Amino acid sequence: MEFSSMLNFLENKAILVTGGAGFLAKIFAEKVLRSQPKVKKVYILLRADDNKAASLRFQNEVLEKDLFDVLKQKMGENFNSFISEKVTVVPGDITWEDLAIKDLKLKEELWSDVDVIVNLAANTKFDERYDVSLSLNTFGAKNILDFAKKCTNLKVLIQVSTAYVSGETNGVVKEVPYDLGESLNGRPGLDIQLEKTLIEDKLKELHSQGASQDIIKLTMKDLAMERAKYWGWPHVYVFTKALGEMLLMQEKEDIPLVFIRPTIVTSTFKEPFPGWVEGMRTVDSIAIAYGKGRLKCMPGDPSSIVDVIPADMVVNAILVAAMAHANDKGNLTIYHVGSSVKNPINFNSVHEAIFQYFKHHPYVTNNGTPVIVGHVKVLTTMASFKSYISLRYRLPLKGLKVANMVLCQSFKGMYMDKRRKLNHLRRLMDIYRPYLFYKGVYDDANTEKLRNASRDGGIETDIFYFDPKVVDWKDYFMNIHFPGVVKYVLK
Repeated sequence: MEFSSMLNFLENKAILVTGGAGFLAKIFAEKVLRSQPKVKKVYILLRADDNKAASLRFQNEVLEKDLFDVLKQKMGENFNSFISEKVTVVPGDITWEDLAIKDLKLKEELWSDVDVIVNLAANTKFDERYDVSLSLNTFGAKNILDFAKKCTNLKVLIQVSTAYVSGETNGVVKEVPYDLGESLNGRPGLDIQLEKTLIEDKLKELHSQGASQDIIKLTMKDLAMERAKYWGWPHVYVFTKALGEMLLMQEKEDIPLVFIRPTIVTSTFKEPFPGWVEGMRTVDSIAIAYGKGRLKCMPGDPSSIVDVIPADMVVNAILVAAMAHANDKGNLTIYHVGSSVKNPINFNSVHEAIFQYFKHHPYVTNNGTPVIVGHVKVLTTMASFKSYISLRYRLPLKGLKVANMVLCQSFKGMYMDKRRKLNHLRRLMDIYRPYLFYKGVYDDANTEKLRNASRDGGIETDIFYFDPKVVDWKDYFMNIHFPGVVKYVLK
């Protein structure tokens, strides 16, 4: 690893960022543009059919976010001209060859100019269709690699994955790759191409049967869960991200390659300002349901570690890793970016922070009534949780046999509605169970080496910080994260 000034490294560099409308991609682009205005170019790939559609998405889904307010204040009346000079929006789609970039001149410009590629495009849904998730998270990553091999000036390819490619591995999870065809449960025969063929055959079968789009969607979701669990992963997101890693490691050739594996990414800690967040993080969905008074119980092991890391720290780790491994031909390095080793916080502490926040800052309903919260009942096993919700949603079947047909139909509708809610809740808990009872920690020995080397090597660590030890989690959740969720997610 070679280090110097991070600002010097970014100067006059051309960077291609995929998944440009995503949470981390926006923070990444803003950080580069704000910290080093002398960057040569930031190319932002957005899924769109043409330049007009891509530009509209960039304006509405990126630049108009509060995230860019600090940069706008810094640049003043020059902001628009600065963005026009430094940012090129690229309409494309990573699920296609050459990223579906139609403009040959632009494509050749990318091949000749790009120094760094950061792949942040992903489908992060835990219950996504198998065909959608495999296409984007696995073969999309392969298309990025193939594109990178055509970039004559490329110094490094950063693949942003997830720490949870480890599935439900207990104990200390090391920063090591997964070999092509390796399953988490030891079952032999995992073949990515055969998985693709399985999807294609199932879709052909469904279409030949005249299945509706709803049936196809549900079948593909069920197939995703079935195949992920068959090979030892809890759901399709982490399964297909793991497969993507396998393909890149197998076919990287001499491309300098880095896997960044963040844990649960939360709101910004410091930059461009504390608390910016977008969309529901895993912790937030629980917190918001609780704050609205909808959560009466919560499954989870109070001692389990909730491995969270602020988004700006993830972005800074990406940038420092890019410099550290520039021109590191043919090598692969993996970084866990999380807090479970250096500064752990357990489930019970997060639960208490949620209670304290909404106790002092109650959620107010549409009619102006504050929601009064109390401590939620924590069910320490999935069996006790399933028993609890079954009792909560159960309605007597004999009610369906009452003589009054109007009442019968009404009761039947109520019963079926509760049954759907029960099944939905069970499915959600089945998906989130690994994180509520997780018994692993993510070793970050490589990341610690990167932190130490950056401190000793001249990097501006006050700007490009990524040490979770500086975070006071109680203060962060109470005064930064939850206020950010209320402001930017609940609005």
